[in-house]
Amino acid sequence: MARTEYDDDPNAPKPNSLVVAASAVVTDDEGRILLQRRTDNDLWALPGGGMDMADSLPGAAVREVKEETGLDVEITGLVGTYTDPRHIIAYSNGEVRRQFNVCFTVRIVGGSLAISEESSELRFVARSEIDALPMHHTQRLRIRHFLDHHPTPYLG
Repeated sequence: MARTEYDDDPNAPKPNSLVVAASAVVTDDEGRILLQRRTDNDLWALPGGGMDMADSLPGAAVREVKEETGLDVEITGLVGTYTDPRHIIAYSNGEVRRQFNVCFTVRIVGGSLAISEESSELRFVARSEIDALPMHHTQRLRIRHFLDHHPTPYLG
């Protein structure tokens, strides 16, 4: 299923769903950030996805990281909340979502890297390499907030 992201675009389709989602910043021992190249838009992103009815929000982040990367993680902190109503995601199946995303920091506790059907590539990326990757600006914002080491989570 393909997806198109709109940001502050007056021609964006009107949302027909609101989705609560979680994402996670996974780092390795060298401080590199784990990114996945998504199969639905071919852009690099943090692992993450929608919360299931049986999930807690932190539980959704842990589950999504496992599903999308093969890694077992535990929550260590909060990067921020991302709720911009101008960010619209349209899917080829007709869903047009507004997404409420909470981005967590996590620590790897097990598992091994494994590509899922949602990603074509997984890679730990050094800070100096991030700007060169094709990525939606909402992902860059979360990564920047993580890298800036704010004393409090971003609330937006």
